[in-house]
Amino acid sequence: MSLSYLTVIDFDEGWEFMEDGITKLIRILEGLPEPQFNSEEYIMLYTTIYNMCTQKAPHNYAQQVYDKYKEVFHEYINSMVLPSLRETRDQFMLRELVERWTNHKLMVRWLSRFFNYLDRYFIPRRSLPSLNEVGITCFRDTINRERGGQRVDRALLKNVIDIFVEIGMGDMKYYVNDFEKDMLAASAAYYSREASIWIAEEYSFPKYMVKAEDCVTEEKHRVSHYMHSSTAPKLMQNVLNELLDVHSSRLLEIERSEFHSLLRDNKAIKEAFEVLCNKDIAGSNGAELLASYCDILKKSGSETLSDEAIEETLDKLQENV
Repeated sequence: MSLSYLTVIDFDEGWEFMEDGITKLIRILEGLPEPQFNSEEYIMLYTTIYNMCTQKAPHNYAQQVYDKYKEVFHEYINSMVLPSLRETRDQFMLRELVERWTNHKLMVRWLSRFFNYLDRYFIPRRSLPSLNEVGITCFRDTINRERGGQRVDRALLKNVIDIFVEIGMGDMKYYVNDFEKDMLAASAAYYSREASIWIAEEYSFPKYMVKAEDCVTEEKHRVSHYMHSSTAPKLMQNVLNELLDVHSSRLLEIERSEFHSLLRDNKAIKEAFEVLCNKDIAGSNGAELLASYCDILKKSGSETLSDEAIEETLDKLQENV
């Protein structure tokens, strides 16, 4: 198919032509019989994207092309990559995984060439993620989808992450630099948004803390299921910082009177721990959250409550939590 005869390229026609090129690229990556791209094909694919993104309105399709680019990766991962990984086991899984990751990076590189106009002009103007980032962050999006309640293949995620650890042969630099740093940044951004929503919706203090505890529990499970154990303290610090430290002033306003004073009193803190957790689960999430929040509150003021006020507020704490 050639579009050289068209003065204005319709989106459907233009994208159909691009899909043919993308299909050919995927067939090459999959090792299927397919001739390599020649210079004429490469120029036509690049020119088609260029024209679709530079035509005058209402025929300027830069945003639609960018959105389609993202769809290409999600469809490729779901229809080709995941099924092939599910069919393999043991060392064959590792080989397939490495091959799939290599192919994924090649696909990002080739499609970035075809869609080069987006990277050079459209994306910088709109402050959008680069084409390379879009391709690589598909994996991080999978983790965020799980955080949002969608079911994902945790075993598969673990196998993928294990590659970073195993490639280093005892050195964690690949895991830390190529996965953990980006994951922690994405986690901080995610929980920053969540906390802002809870504050905006005027959650009560007990409700906010219960939600925060649920998040800590889920992240601990996430680490135990498919991340390296060394990530746990960093991730917990991230979550607690975004959910508690950042919003400590606002949380103090919500429960400023009795509860504020209660948590500044050492005796009351001990009793609150006994109310919220028993010896069998000491060190559990509820205790950790309370301890973290107490650390924040202890930095401000020095008021103390009377014994009667302490007892009254403890009753309120038991009733609400």
